[in-house]
Amino acid sequence: MAQAGPILVPINESEASLEALAAAGSIAKAQKAPVVVVHVIEVVRSLPVNAEMEWEARRGEQLLRQAEEIAKSGDFSMRGELLQSRQAGPAIVDEAHSQQAQSIVLGLRFRRVVGDYELGHTTSYVLKHARCPVWLMREAVRD
Repeated sequence: MAQAGPILVPINESEASLEALAAAGSIAKAQKAPVVVVHVIEVVRSLPVNAEMEWEARRGEQLLRQAEEIAKSGDFSMRGELLQSRQAGPAIVDEAHSQQAQSIVLGLRFRRVVGDYELGHTTSYVLKHARCPVWLMREAVRD
């Protein structure tokens, strides 16, 4: 029987992305599939895309350590990667394709823009361009 491809989970500073990781880990554990956690450092156009972003890299490593703790407590296998790109959306889609991910699980903050719900550029890009299924986990509405 072929091993299932990994579940890709992009993380950032939001609680929603870490909750998405825990949920993806439960699914992956049941399927005996790995989880690939990515944190994308977005590089402004005034710098080369491979510029050394020391503070951002430290923050990304810190987030990946949090992800490792979630994986340990959820008893599922994961590996983490830091990526640098101009925009997070294309980096996530490209990574999912190169990893042959079975799915992408995105955690979303609840954001309203003038009374309507806003997905954001990254989520919209991933939904439009990903070749695999995309699961969205929006955080609870807070009053």
